[in-house]
Amino acid sequence: MVHCKSEQQAKYVLTAIAKRLTQCKLELHPEKARIVYCKDGKRKGSYEHERFDFLGFTFRPRLSKDKKGRYFVNFSPAISDKAGKAVSGTIRSWRLHLRSDRKLEELAQMVNPRVQG
Repeated sequence: MVHCKSEQQAKYVLTAIAKRLTQCKLELHPEKARIVYCKDGKRKGSYEHERFDFLGFTFRPRLSKDKKGRYFVNFSPAISDKAGKAVSGTIRSWRLHLRSDRKLEELAQMVNPRVQG
């Protein structure tokens, strides 16, 4: 992930990285190495790619609230769809709805044995 000030700079950096990797007998992944426009309330333009996934998070324009309670749009992360489905699947696999005979502490111990007290 590389941050640039302009599209021109982003294209230059992407070309330079590809060239350097070629010298090391490596190559960029064609679907993963791309320029993403970090659109927010101050950057109103548009681009082919305006979101990306990285380490289980999706970075995209999102509505946020400032300290005074006013809403604004910024470019920020949240759990990705793929990671969210994996988490949901794991929780479903615990079948908690079938364990109504257990106390809350027992359920906590079952799903996370490292929880103490």
